[in-house]
Amino acid sequence: MRVEFDRVTRRFGRTIALDACTLQIPSGAQVALVGPNGSGKSTLTRIVMGMLAYEGTVRIDDLDPSRERETIARRLAYVPQSPPQLQAATGEIVAAIVAVRRLDPDRLVDGLAVLGLDFAEIAQRPVRALSGGMKQKLMLALAFASDAGLLLLDEPTASLDAASRLAFYRLVRERAGDSTLLLCSHRLDEVRHLVQQVIVLEEGRVAWRGSIVEYLHGSAHSMIEVQTSVPAAASWLRARGFVPGGAGDWTCIFTRAAGLAVMGQLFAAHGGDLESVRVRDLETIDETILQKAEA
Repeated sequence: MRVEFDRVTRRFGRTIALDACTLQIPSGAQVALVGPNGSGKSTLTRIVMGMLAYEGTVRIDDLDPSRERETIARRLAYVPQSPPQLQAATGEIVAAIVAVRRLDPDRLVDGLAVLGLDFAEIAQRPVRALSGGMKQKLMLALAFASDAGLLLLDEPTASLDAASRLAFYRLVRERAGDSTLLLCSHRLDEVRHLVQQVIVLEEGRVAWRGSIVEYLHGSAHSMIEVQTSVPAAASWLRARGFVPGGAGDWTCIFTRAAGLAVMGQLFAAHGGDLESVRVRDLETIDETILQKAEA
């Protein structure tokens, strides 16, 4: 499904959540929607689902979500960041969704199995009694049991452990097919594995758009940790913004492109003076955290 926003604005009182936002997502594209909290990501997805009124023009495959919500709803699947807290038994909720959406029960159970969850073990338990990870797996399996043309995933692995995340990546590869994928996330590991394009929102506007390669090269951050007891090497590191720790440790955060350049310069100037070097990709793209780390 194709998604088009043309100068879309949404206000909550005096707060402007989306400010004349314009973007186009082609059918079949796999896109990460990233940005700090309050940048407009959740507002944008709710408009796509027809849950919020707005100014401007929105088209989902030439359909207007404010007027044709039910038609669009039949063709999309949504995984929220916080699953609903329902008192009804999990089996009852699943049966209702399977009936309404005409899902294949076997496909749903298989999806849960891929994610490491046995449906028989949770069917009699209230949804609200499931752990956060279990509820997230249930929502993901329901989404991928459908043949939705548009998948909206909001922080889909926030409650999953490392093994479950790998299973989630497998599920996307096996079942996303030609569907359009719009993934809202702060995690670089999700962005790297699942999408080809990145759209960055800031204060309700599109601040940047490009390929995942361009994004990771210019915007992703890495932490470089160096250990040395040689004064000349320590002086070199301090001059380039590294912060000293204990026992000869030095740390600094760079964009990936800048970090690669610094690493080359470091080894050329003081390769023989270094006891250890470690580079870690930062999983968060929250600008507030990065600013605190760099301060």
